[in-house]
Amino acid sequence: MRILHTMLRVGNLQRSIDFYTQVLGMQLLRTSENPEYKYTLAFVGYGSNPDHAELELTYNWGVDHYEHGTAYGHIALAVPDAAAACEKIRSVGGNVTREAGPVKGGSTVIAFVTDPDGYKVELIERGV
Repeated sequence: MRILHTMLRVGNLQRSIDFYTQVLGMQLLRTSENPEYKYTLAFVGYGSNPDHAELELTYNWGVDHYEHGTAYGHIALAVPDAAAACEKIRSVGGNVTREAGPVKGGSTVIAFVTDPDGYKVELIERGV
């Protein structure tokens, strides 16, 4: 078994595609629309299945926001330099919510950004 994708419900599909492609550097891999059930999907990632896990952005027509609840945590991305990644993300309009620095109780350097729907994305400094 292996992870294929993670799905996030988004309130504005194009805004989310722009964030994940223009701010985090992913590629738009494919889209599909289902008029009968009134939803549109966009898959983004740094590569596509079967070699890479993907992120499925789901837009349910007419729904512009969701409550995240208390169970959701974050998506994690490996970056070679967390501080540099924060600067780049900030320079293209991304929202850095925790600057690069060691994780509490450890030495791994992490940072956090927030996507347009409020989902947290952790940047973990390590060789990619």
